[in-house]
This record gives sequence, C-alpha cells and structure tokens, in this order.
Amino acid sequence: MSQQRGPVCRLCRRAGQKLFLKGQRCYSPKCAMERKSYPPGYRGRGSRRYRVSDYSKQLREKQKLRRIYGVSEEQFRRYVREAERMSGISGDNLLQLLERRLDNVIYRAGLANSRAQARQMVSHRHFVVDAQVVNIPSYLVRVGQRIEARDGSKDIQPIEEALAATAGAESSGWLQVNQKDRVVEVVSLPEPEEIHLDVDEQLVMEFYSR
Repeated sequence: MSQQRGPVCRLCRRAGQKLFLKGQRCYSPKCAMERKSYPPGYRGRGSRRYRVSDYSKQLREKQKLRRIYGVSEEQFRRYVREAERMSGISGDNLLQLLERRLDNVIYRAGLANSRAQARQMVSHRHFVVDAQVVNIPSYLVRVGQRIEARDGSKDIQPIEEALAATAGAESSGWLQVNQKDRVVEVVSLPEPEEIHLDVDEQLVMEFYSR
C-alpha cells in the first residue's frame, strides 16, 4: 500500500488544482486551494512564469494522476505497462485499470470520503468481494463481482459519515450501489466518459514512452 506522508494539501497547490485528497474538506472553505491557490514554498506566491517544456507538462500530469489514486511510482509503472499491453487506447486503458482498484470502487460508491480512507478500510478488512474478505486495496474488480461491507462494519462511523455527505449524489454508471445495504455491484467496465478527471492521460503515456 502506498502512503502519502506529510501535508497532502501541498500536492494540490503544486498541481495548481484540487486533487480531492481529503474528502469533504476539499469542498469546504478550509480547502488549501481556496485560501492559497499559489504553489507552496517561499517563492510560491511571487514566482516568475517561465515557459513550460513538454517534459514538464508530461511529468505534471503523471504526478497528478498518481497522487489522485494514491499509488507509488513502482505501482504506477506496472499499470502503465499493463495498459500498453491491452488492446485499445493506452491512456483510456490506464484510467480503467486505476478505476477498477477496490479502494477506488468503494470511494466511487460513496462508502468512503476519500480514496485514502477507503484504502484504510480495505486494509482493515471491512469489506468482502464475492463473500471473501479482501484486504488488498489494489485488487482489481471484475464485471459481475459484488462488494459488500462485512456485517460488523456496515454501520461504522466512516461509512455513516461518507453516506451522509454523498446523500442524493449519483454513483458512477458502471457501478450499481445499494447504500442502504452497503452493497456495490460491478455492472460494466468504466468508460472514459464516466471517469471525470481533469488529467490528460495521453501526456502520461507519452512521459513513459520517452
């Protein structure tokens, strides 16, 4: 499991956009991007604007995507290699692989406030996949699988708070969610138009093809 140590709000400020790494805080006035939209560091506020190279653009997009899903560089490289081996557009394949991670599915279903929180709950064995306990956040779900909170975990505080915060919101179209029973079914693989991220995935693939 990849862990981000240190203040994650600095990562959003460095990227120049919200990466939604801290759940509901990112939607509140407490969000660092609302208060300090400039890059972190001594020179952040008054830094001069320089021409951004193609390499810098590719690196920035790669870092954004890696941090959104909370994966290490080594993990991310494996996803890129797998995406290149799959048929179709490699950038779309990469997003699909990342979306299929179990921690992301739980977050998309509204059972966690952030991917980091979902990752922790999976590691603590709060969820089962097809009636089998899975404690690997990077587990890739498949069409037809059923993810459910364990009997003793259905009413834990993080799930209750996440459901309250996302009440009335629509879940991803490739997931069928029964929030009352804490059940998620994978009805299809995620399509590019269902993955709403402000990231240019083709720049990411270009970064690794250099």
